[in-house]
Amino acid sequence: MSSVFLLTLSMVFLTSCESLKTAAYDQYSYQKSVEIKVEASNLMDKATASYTDNLEDIESLNTEIQKIVEYEKNKPNNDITYAMWKILSNEEKNLLSGFFKHWKEQDVLSQFFITEAKGQVLEAMDLLIQYEGKKDKVVKDKLIDIISNN
Repeated sequence: MSSVFLLTLSMVFLTSCESLKTAAYDQYSYQKSVEIKVEASNLMDKATASYTDNLEDIESLNTEIQKIVEYEKNKPNNDITYAMWKILSNEEKNLLSGFFKHWKEQDVLSQFFITEAKGQVLEAMDLLIQYEGKKDKVVKDKLIDIISNN
């Protein structure tokens, strides 16, 4: 009877530990996230000009985003970072790719809209970068909140 109890307890412990795993720090993810944030910020500032005038830069950034999404998808224990990149890259969400979709539809955006949208995008990206840098529980909870609300 006690061996069944120990076996059950061991299984519960192992299962709970497995669900708590978080991907280790990854220099590439951190660096690419910072690069994409800087490029996105600079590109968003240009949205007072025509979308078509910036199409080459937008397509280049979208390619970089697709690359990081694919990279993050295949890392073990990386559900939160991957989910956040999927939201950032989704045109139907109100973050980075959603901003580009809106810019494409409007061709030129107001400075007020850019400032508001940029604040939201950069805040989300800052959290993503902070999480990649230190895997902090407070930052993790904030990311989970963003993911849950999108």
